[in-house]
Amino acid sequence: MSTQQAESITVYSDYVCPFCYLGRESLSRYQADRESPLEIDWQPFDLRSGKRNPDGSIDHSVDDGKDDEYFEQAKESVRRLQDKYDVEMTLDLATEVDSLNAQVASYYVKAHYDYETWLAFDEAIFAALWTEGRDIGSEDVLVDLADDVGIDTAEITAALDDDTLRDELTDKFVAAQQAGVTGVPTFAVDGHAARGAVPPEHLKRLVEGSA
Repeated sequence: MSTQQAESITVYSDYVCPFCYLGRESLSRYQADRESPLEIDWQPFDLRSGKRNPDGSIDHSVDDGKDDEYFEQAKESVRRLQDKYDVEMTLDLATEVDSLNAQVASYYVKAHYDYETWLAFDEAIFAALWTEGRDIGSEDVLVDLADDVGIDTAEITAALDDDTLRDELTDKFVAAQQAGVTGVPTFAVDGHAARGAVPPEHLKRLVEGSA
């Protein structure tokens, strides 16, 4: 006897995006109000792709058009959404943190573990950065987080050293751009999408098509 597959919502995100963290809080509120489960089909996105060197490191000297005014406006938006969703955050922005290792680890776990284990790891990465101010680019931090949710830490270490896995992840970044994703978070269902930390009722309309 087959079991019915849970509904899902595709979420493009990058762990260093504060609006992705806040958007997930909005999604959690919508999920809590639903009668049936709604799983997250996470798709990675690299906000720093335009600043990466060939070895994957970030060149902070590259001009990406984001000046002090841009960052101040971003901080104000983050604080406004913190108040709206009643979310405690240690950081407003994480401009010096590189999420690439975290995305490699999460991508590996998503492919090799069950959904609930991946989700616990994913939420732990977000929380480590935004509520604890930890460097999620650190292998030690990722190993600690994996251990906390029951993931074999040796697998995480191996995944971070796997060039093939990194190439696959890069392909995912490119696929997101080719799909028309220009910013995150982007929530997508059946060809329809919403970008930003939109409120739960917006996500409800996206998923359920209600007026």
